[in-house]
Amino acid sequence: MNMMIDDRIEINPKKMGGKPVIRGTRIPVYFILELLANGWSFEEILESYPQLTKEDILAAIRYASMILKEEQYVEVSG
Repeated sequence: MNMMIDDRIEINPKKMGGKPVIRGTRIPVYFILELLANGWSFEEILESYPQLTKEDILAAIRYASMILKEEQYVEVSG
């Protein structure tokens, strides 16, 4: 089953173990977020990965925001 999160993010069990990727690539969303977290600029990412666009990077950020917004806190007593 191939699921489109938006027009740029897809989840396909046959690609990258079902991790969300930028559509048409094998570049996972988490990888783009790691690059940004490590101080890479949009320009550096686009230069190193020319198959990406600025809109792809923004879609990765939106996806992460959506996931965190829906995250639920569950307290486990132990």
